[in-house]
Amino acid sequence: MEDLRNSSSLKFFTDQDLCYADIVPPSQVRARIEVSVLSFLKILNSSNPSISDLPLIQRKMSNSRVNHGLLTELSYVFLSNSVSTRSLMRPNAAKAFVRVWKVMEMCYQVLLQEKRVTQRELFYKLLCNSPHLFPSQKDVNRTIQDLVALLRCSRYSLGIMASSRGLIAGRLIMQEPGKEAIDCSVCGSSGHSISGDLNLLDKLILNTDARYIIIVEKHAIFQRLAEDRFFNQIPSILITAKGYPDMATRFLLHRISRAFPDLPILALVDWNPAGLAILCTFKFGSVGMGLESYRYACNVKWLGLRGHDLPMLPDQSFVPLKTKDLQIAQSLMSSRIIQENYKEEVALMVQSGRRAEIEALYFNGYDYLGKYIAKKIVQSDYI
Repeated sequence: MEDLRNSSSLKFFTDQDLCYADIVPPSQVRARIEVSVLSFLKILNSSNPSISDLPLIQRKMSNSRVNHGLLTELSYVFLSNSVSTRSLMRPNAAKAFVRVWKVMEMCYQVLLQEKRVTQRELFYKLLCNSPHLFPSQKDVNRTIQDLVALLRCSRYSLGIMASSRGLIAGRLIMQEPGKEAIDCSVCGSSGHSISGDLNLLDKLILNTDARYIIIVEKHAIFQRLAEDRFFNQIPSILITAKGYPDMATRFLLHRISRAFPDLPILALVDWNPAGLAILCTFKFGSVGMGLESYRYACNVKWLGLRGHDLPMLPDQSFVPLKTKDLQIAQSLMSSRIIQENYKEEVALMVQSGRRAEIEALYFNGYDYLGKYIAKKIVQSDYI
């Protein structure tokens, strides 16, 4: 497959190139686990017994590809079929090899009991059973993605429920079949918590008279806009993941955008590399979860903060870029999917050596935030 390093040409990929995790019922997942175990045992019991490597789809930038929609503006990151392995025979991979089997066993038990667990619950269960293998949540998260890559089925299919941090407010009515409707415009400044149950989110009956969907990076800004009932000033739906988006928040955003495809999705983030990275995760998906997150890519536009907004901020509100900021900036600049006007903003951040937070707009008054957003929307000032 042709490399995407030449960003000057637009490239398209077919579904055959895309490697993805299926959404399958528990019985099929159990069958895939059983086949994996039986294959492993068969090799051990052969005339030339050996411990086979585990072939996993490689979750690295070098294995990522970009799909640009033919009929829409939607683009997303996906993974191709390049394989890496977990091997018991390599010292640096032995623990990862064993972890996959431990998590596979745990998921099998969960599926047999027809239950669902969060990644956090799974971590504590594994920490008690195998503390030397799973000393941190990060070990569990990585192993879950290994298992997704091995069995080619989604986390939700494995019985693992998304731990949602997301909130939603504004001109949206949600209703589970057979239950009372939830009016997100009367949930107060706290908004309505987004469930981690993707099956429930998929069944929601949705109604709205909103004209826009606004992604808000920060919880405090979301609360300010919800308390001020900004969604009545500009008919809108407000949604936040309180930082980098979890799967449930992305799933619901995609669900709403699919139900109301004419609603523009706008993002309000800090003017720093991390803010743009959060926007891009909503917009394109991520390499680390490339087997399943591509499904929830949305055509998000960057509302603010942007470079031409900076003159309205006081000099004392700017903060020097940190080493982590520069690392994220380098990753964004080398990305093969991010558009040039986004990269120009990143270059300006690096050149200035500064970053700015949305809260700096309060220098002009606490009510200025709503005026700022409304003006940019009316003027279609988003990219």
